[in-house]
Amino acid sequence: MEDSDLNGVVKPNPPYFRRGGLLLAVASLFVMISIFVGVRYSLIFAVGLGFGIALEGLGFGFSGPWRSMILKRDPSKILAQLLSIGVVTIVALPLIETSAGEISGAQAPIGWAMVAGAFVFGIAMQVLLGCGSGTLVNAGSGNPISLLALPFFSVGSFLGSYHLAWWTELGTFPIKVLTGWSGVGLTIAMLVGVSILLCFFAVPQYRKIQPRYIIAAAIIASLALLNLIISGQPWGVVYGLGLWSAKVAVGLGAELSGSVFYTASTTADLMQESILTDYTSLTNIGIVFGAYVVSSWRIKGFAKKIPSLPMQAWGAIMITGFVMGYAARLAFGCNVGAFFSGISTGSLHGWVWFAAAFLGSYYGIKLRPFLGLEVSN
Repeated sequence: MEDSDLNGVVKPNPPYFRRGGLLLAVASLFVMISIFVGVRYSLIFAVGLGFGIALEGLGFGFSGPWRSMILKRDPSKILAQLLSIGVVTIVALPLIETSAGEISGAQAPIGWAMVAGAFVFGIAMQVLLGCGSGTLVNAGSGNPISLLALPFFSVGSFLGSYHLAWWTELGTFPIKVLTGWSGVGLTIAMLVGVSILLCFFAVPQYRKIQPRYIIAAAIIASLALLNLIISGQPWGVVYGLGLWSAKVAVGLGAELSGSVFYTASTTADLMQESILTDYTSLTNIGIVFGAYVVSSWRIKGFAKKIPSLPMQAWGAIMITGFVMGYAARLAFGCNVGAFFSGISTGSLHGWVWFAAAFLGSYYGIKLRPFLGLEVSN
């Protein structure tokens, strides 16, 4: 409600009313999850909320920094990503080794479909200017493009999961994982090597990380470790989005018994439960809420101006969202589940994913003008 002064001029409510309402809504949701689902689940929601606040509030993303390196030879934000991965690695690998199976890593095999999926995902995320987590953050902050792409991403992830067994039968290598302190040393060495390589090709003025991004890297690393410790699994995005569409599909009468993925015991159990019992879904919801809180805290209102784009661009956004979700499932994750969590928990597929997706990003940037989208820094 708004107030009027003596001259009849309408004055908006003071911002503390709006901000107080935001905090009350988030706190209420946290309490409801604690009561009806469990404290562990509410803590995971809180971790997701932290991710959303940090990613939106501190500008710590994944697709944008890759774009900066390709277009401007500025690796500074990618260096922050690698720093964050390194911090998680130092804690996560010894923790997984001593956890007696209670904590697992983001392990996946390297195969033809995995490499192709990562490459296509890299193209798609640059067309949409957002990866999996970036699409959630942008949707939470009211970005019309991400709001349109997100449901198509979800459907793509669902269908990619349904077809995953067929794709993996094209051929995969056995899962290779670095473990323990030797794995920590090798991973850190590779992170340093990639950092040196990026700096070699960089414009000299960009060969250092701004303090703001060092802080962001530390916060993201801390949240990722909390996610690992509380849930027993690494931070991910794609699984939860596919699960949402799978539940909708079953509600509409779809039969998923022909899918190895959806008949596996863990997924089959989650299909019978609320999405609030799925850790990945909770962090995804938290990310959207966290980004929304930051965006609404900064400005009055949620909606952002709808960009003036040709019809072909809107069509490309929907198709690209679907393709990105499908490709992410074949690649065993996005920048979060495969790149960040894969590398930091010792899975070698994370490194292959990084190389393939980065190459795809180069072509994704080149593709944007042909789809009626501007080239963005």
